[in-house]
Amino acid sequence: MERLLVLIQLFLSVILIGCRHNAQSQQQLPASTQTVSINDSVTLSRETAITRAVEAATPAIVSVNVIELQQVVYRDPFADFLRDPFFGQFFSERQSRIIERRVQNLGSGFLISPDGYIVTNHHVAGNATKITISLTDGQTLDAELIGADKATDLALLKISPESPLEYLRFSSTPEPIVGEWAIALGNPFGLFEAAAPSVTVGVVSAAERDLGSQDGRIYHDMIQTDAAINRGNSGGPLINALGEVIGVNSAIYSESGGSVGLGFAVPAARAQRIINELRDTGKVDRSYYTGISFVTVSERIAEALELTDTRGILIADVDSGSPAEEAGLLPYDLIIALENEPILNQDDYVARIYDFRPGDVVTYNVLRNNRKVQLSLQIGRLED
Repeated sequence: MERLLVLIQLFLSVILIGCRHNAQSQQQLPASTQTVSINDSVTLSRETAITRAVEAATPAIVSVNVIELQQVVYRDPFADFLRDPFFGQFFSERQSRIIERRVQNLGSGFLISPDGYIVTNHHVAGNATKITISLTDGQTLDAELIGADKATDLALLKISPESPLEYLRFSSTPEPIVGEWAIALGNPFGLFEAAAPSVTVGVVSAAERDLGSQDGRIYHDMIQTDAAINRGNSGGPLINALGEVIGVNSAIYSESGGSVGLGFAVPAARAQRIINELRDTGKVDRSYYTGISFVTVSERIAEALELTDTRGILIADVDSGSPAEEAGLLPYDLIIALENEPILNQDDYVARIYDFRPGDVVTYNVLRNNRKVQLSLQIGRLED
């Protein structure tokens, strides 16, 4: 029994000695070491997928400074007086005339190759006479307009850097995930030229949003985001949390002119196809020919043809020997879908057909005598 008590006392002594040793060891740690350890922990906790994506993407963002010549109609303030039959004959040179003016425009863009190819919007640089690119490291370089496509509001520029540049890659995923992080980078209002871009964060609010046509530009199947996008952000990238480009920021919906959380970007898949065409040929081949003449379905037409509503477009005529005739399309067929994408009106049809090129085979879904018919049409080429 006494031996057992001795062993227990010895065991407790060892434990107490160990505890005291550990306490002394902790007390002996320099205060600076403990502070560094805490700071490192806090720093690591502040880093997220978003901060890492921004850090990786920032060197590839550029500011686009553009000068273009615009033609405007000048109306003489005395125009009404000069229209007088008597006085007008002496001052005919002062009648309204077209004049040219230099206009400066600002926007954003992003590098897609180490040798200096840059993506931006058509409405930023598509009509430029001089383009200057500012990089985040302070460099300023002249750029060449390789090509632009007004319909999709995209343009491709090229600079000649002295050394390879950081660049962004397009997402390989066909569509973004609604609700995933969306990060917009750019130079709003031209405030931060030749500096790190502004960053705004939101989510992908929706995909395949159709805004219709605006000034010859067709905004359909757009990505919607609530990441703040303002004037000057146009042409900048919308990236995901992996740092991949999911869209090209192009438009906002706003009654005030500022961001209200309704921004729109051209999807990566469409942007890639257009950019590749511009890089290869300097233009997008829009010389498609189908041989179809159509009209918008009015309520009177829908009633006459016993249609349930006015959705779709009605074929009015088919050219002889045309791709449409070869496909089996007939007058009075109602086109309701292309490639199973609904066609509600003429804007829808034009927007969908612009995604195809001569030689592509497109599936037409039509309503013929209130019966659904599916036909395949190979798009032809419109000769000059």
